[in-house]
Amino acid sequence: MLDFRNTNTVWGSILAETFGRLGLKTAVICPGSRSTPLAIAFTQTDRVEAIPILDERSAAFFALGIARQTKHPVVLVCTSGTAAANFYPAIIEARESQVPLIVLTADRPPELRDCHSGQTIDQVKLYGTYANWYAELALPSLEIEMLAYLRQTLIYAWERSRYPVAGVVHLNIPFRDPLAPIPDSTIAVFQSQFNSQDFFNSIQLPITHYQLPITHPEEWKQCDRGIIIAGLAQPQQPREYCGAIAQLAKTLKFPVLAEALSPVRNFADLNPYLISTYDLIVRNPQLAQQLQPNIVIQIGELPTSKDLRQWLSVTQPQRWIIDPCDHNLDPLHGKTIHLRTTVEQLAQSIAPKAPTPYLQLWCDVEAKVRSACDRTMAEIDHLFEGKAAWLLSQILPPETPLFIANSMPVRDMEFFWKPSNSNIRPFFNRGANGIDGTLSTALGVAHRNHSSVLLTGDLALLHDTNGFLITNKFTGHLTIVLINNNGGGIFEMLPISKFEPPFEEFFATPQNIDFAQLCATYNVEHELIQSWEQLQQKLNPLPATGIRVLELKTNRKSDAKWRKENLGNLAAITM
Repeated sequence: MLDFRNTNTVWGSILAETFGRLGLKTAVICPGSRSTPLAIAFTQTDRVEAIPILDERSAAFFALGIARQTKHPVVLVCTSGTAAANFYPAIIEARESQVPLIVLTADRPPELRDCHSGQTIDQVKLYGTYANWYAELALPSLEIEMLAYLRQTLIYAWERSRYPVAGVVHLNIPFRDPLAPIPDSTIAVFQSQFNSQDFFNSIQLPITHYQLPITHPEEWKQCDRGIIIAGLAQPQQPREYCGAIAQLAKTLKFPVLAEALSPVRNFADLNPYLISTYDLIVRNPQLAQQLQPNIVIQIGELPTSKDLRQWLSVTQPQRWIIDPCDHNLDPLHGKTIHLRTTVEQLAQSIAPKAPTPYLQLWCDVEAKVRSACDRTMAEIDHLFEGKAAWLLSQILPPETPLFIANSMPVRDMEFFWKPSNSNIRPFFNRGANGIDGTLSTALGVAHRNHSSVLLTGDLALLHDTNGFLITNKFTGHLTIVLINNNGGGIFEMLPISKFEPPFEEFFATPQNIDFAQLCATYNVEHELIQSWEQLQQKLNPLPATGIRVLELKTNRKSDAKWRKENLGNLAAITM
């Protein structure tokens, strides 16, 4: 229903109703005065769940998390001034990882800009090139032509948030007073003449772009030394996606090097040629040379592994990148051809061929290194950071959404995550690879979803503790597996760790936080984990509601030392 109390309420309610009819389900709203007409409109729209969140940075990452798991645009609303600037980190991540967000920044009218009117900054194209599209709306008015302009602009904004590549749309929306829904008696005449049914019946969902089928290159059929790299991906239909990669592998007889942040490792029953230990394998110089490919089919972005990237840079194979987006996905600047299609479309057009000795060598190496890795992890009794990722791969309930924080957790996932048929769904912020917004994004992923898990280090969690303010609006369950090594473990793996000072104070940055007290402040459950058996009992089954922290205290320096000394040895085999 439209709100006919004044011009601003009509404008706001047409905006909310239009987005609702296009398919919007969620609007995340930050408090503020200038955005009052927008906040009121979304709270009165039955089609849309309106969620109030105090902190703008946290709100933006929460919206990002919801959009990640639903694959549908989420609206993000704030008032004028620096509130909009706090959205920026999440907007960068959304652009880089192709997540649809529609950002509505309320603004003062033109006559109140550049004159030191309160809470006013330059919001025009505030997010620069990180937005798929930007527009500043006209000031609200009740001419039918202007309302039609508003409707059609919103339809286009919805389309641009999804096509040709998902990302951010920014609408800057000026409002004059009155901002509150103060009744205006002159609106009655307009209301009597406005035909709501006729106005909204013209709204249709934008037609998606259709891709012509792309046939596979002839070289693929002729090559007997090819590999498929299943890189970073969060597909909307994981089983279909993994099935298409498996079909490609089985017809070409190429092994599939599967990043742990791809769902491929969690649909292992589909793929007989799955390689999970590639990072460990290419650390062995003899194996790295024996397994050099002539052709690489890269699906999505490259995996995190620095050693894999170095191996590809040295070997310089012909590489095909399979991804429908318009981004440049080749940080190695190699011999690359980008086929802008989906693996699901591509896999349908390939005829099978016979297995090769090269494929068998990959599978034999994987079996030995996987066995060595699993045996080593099973024998570790102390709370070693890397074992947490290995254990999670085996004990989480099927189909659990798992958000993985940046820095060491994503790398431990790649090193140790064991393939299974769990159908676990990994989520991550690897667009810009920052630690900001970790908790808020994970809560967004978990909101109205299956019971979910966040694997994070202490600094990533501390960087976003305002995310705990979402607790009273959060629906669902999130278990936070907190690796507390009192500092930045990733820096222990870098050359700077040998320089003390300034390493400990300026890079590791230990915070010495009592997480039990921190959780009590936010009324979040906390438990200190003393053993792997205790952790296993807490992770299966998972609760249905609430937020809790399971804290594992680990030794940052000894764990880094273990990785440096042992990762290479896990593939110390000859073939």
